[in-house]
Amino acid sequence: MAIKIEMLRCFSAVADHGSLMGAAEALGRTPSAISMMLRQFEDHIGAPLFETARKSHLTPLGVLVRTEAARELAHYARTVDAIEALARARAGNVRISCTPSVAQTMMPPILRDFMHARPGVRIDMRDTDSGTVQRDLIEGRADIGIASMPHMPGFRRDLLFSDPYGVVCPIGHALAERWQQLSWADLDGIDFIANGLCAQIDDEGFQPILAASRLMVRNTASILRMVRAGAGVTILPQLAVLPEFLDLEFLPLVNSAIRREVWMVTLPDTGISPAVQALAQVIRDAGTDTAD
Repeated sequence: MAIKIEMLRCFSAVADHGSLMGAAEALGRTPSAISMMLRQFEDHIGAPLFETARKSHLTPLGVLVRTEAARELAHYARTVDAIEALARARAGNVRISCTPSVAQTMMPPILRDFMHARPGVRIDMRDTDSGTVQRDLIEGRADIGIASMPHMPGFRRDLLFSDPYGVVCPIGHALAERWQQLSWADLDGIDFIANGLCAQIDDEGFQPILAASRLMVRNTASILRMVRAGAGVTILPQLAVLPEFLDLEFLPLVNSAIRREVWMVTLPDTGISPAVQALAQVIRDAGTDTAD
């Protein structure tokens, strides 16, 4: 018969209280039940743990076993607490892969509040382009992906929000003077900085502009700095123009309905931990609140 955790608990209670009656009251058991469990424990180890039947004095072996029992009971309690914390989303690890615009605009208040409510959860967030977000999910490097992504078999996809595309240029640029009538034709002959999201724009008028581009930049902050430096103009979703770039303009296009759709992608709830489920629901709710 293996040593059971209840044997250690009964023995420790008797040692702490100095009697079967005291241990029984502490554990909510009958003295006879405590006595039987203690006898099974001593039979298993093959030696007495108490000097007398009154259980008031430990044998030398009992002193050593009491120390080990206390250590094991504390470890068991920590294990139970950890399991319950994981089950209730109070602990765990969550890996997020998302685009820079989402990381810098949507996620800060979400993660601030989530981590305050669940201090035992650790979060690892990576900001990258949409293609890498998709690969991170497929290859198991992310639990939650947030980007413009197609349907992925075996994954759950929730639309968080959509925002319009527009031309991004420095304040005072010639394009800004006629932005109310801005169309693809106005970009002809202007240095254009391509980016990863350009592949999602299928307007025929945009294709010659993209084909003529001599510069491709994939990081959003780097794209905006290139525009600020006068290297050209670009096309980005409205929310990708970060608030700190006050010297840039976002110019909507006339007669163009193109919009970026930002999706959150996870495995189905049955395939993710409670902590991931909890954070995904918070992000889902935030996306619903801000969706156009």
